Amino acid sequence: MSSSCDSSSSCSSSSSCGSSSQESQQAAMAQQDNAITRSLGKIKNKILVMSGKGGVGKSTISVNLALGLASRGHKVGLMDVDLHGPDVIRMLNMTGSLNAPENPDDLVAPLQYNDNLKVVSLEYMMKDRDEAIIWRGPLKIQAIRQFVADFDWGELDYLIIDAPPGTGDEPLSIAQTIPLVRALVVTTPQKVALADVRKSLNFCRTVEMDIVGVVENMSGFVCPECNATVDIFKTGGGEDIAREFDLPFLGAVPMDPKIVIAGDDGVPYLSSDAKSPAVEAFIKVVDSVELRLPAVAAPATLNVVDTGSGSDCGCGGSCNPDTCDC
Repeated sequence: MSSSCDSSSSCSSSSSCGSSSQESQQAAMAQQDNAITRSLGKIKNKILVMSGKGGVGKSTISVNLALGLASRGHKVGLMDVDLHGPDVIRMLNMTGSLNAPENPDDLVAPLQYNDNLKVVSLEYMMKDRDEAIIWRGPLKIQAIRQFVADFDWGELDYLIIDAPPGTGDEPLSIAQTIPLVRALVVTTPQKVALADVRKSLNFCRTVEMDIVGVVENMSGFVCPECNATVDIFKTGGGEDIAREFDLPFLGAVPMDPKIVIAGDDGVPYLSSDAKSPAVEAFIKVVDSVELRLPAVAAPATLNVVDTGSGSDCGCGGSCNPDTCDC
């Protein structure tokens, strides 16, 4: 409780103090909603890379998709909302740390991988990157909102969002925070993975999130000796489930040992110019995403929220995010 509500304050009762605090929280939330609106209004396409199954390569797909689009001249953001196991920074071998802006009211600068790619991950905000994040839902929800509202994403053609497995707080928060976000669902060919992925597809239906399509990762294995692809993990499951749900099938990417090595070394492989069936297959995935989600002007996102007459909003209550200084 603030010092204005101590024993020497002019508050007539604890209920009036509580009411004031609640109004203040509502005004702060409204201001954050408007900051989210301004940020999203500059982003043309938002893609949530998700799966009901862990270990299918969501981060690999996210990182390489972001790099692939950036290499084609698009302005791209990569946001890691796998808060308990953020890997994006390591996969890109980025060693920078968060620098707070000189003016507390200014936006925070994301990490800059290259001229076309900005990155935000909880890991680069931590002093000890091996420290466990032990958070319940409300903290995770607020962190994701801050990733959108408080960081200077600028004008983007694509925002790629790397989600943890499942249909819990993180993907639900994205669905509620980022209107018009679309899902790219990753699976592997096995029936066990497909059973979990069906849950992701039904999640998207429940929250009314459009789906860009399905990617089948680890679709066979690229022999390091002859470069031929062997179906040790089966193939075709991703295409089958896309057909079952009447969704676009974006492509099947085989597993190549070089992908693992490159991920550990922080030198992404699928977005490289290497001659490999995996790289060639992933180029087709990027082609499909670019075709289905061209870099056109972003539509409207959130409605403007009334910040309250007692707020610091420069509009004096009903905020216009295009002109407001709040």
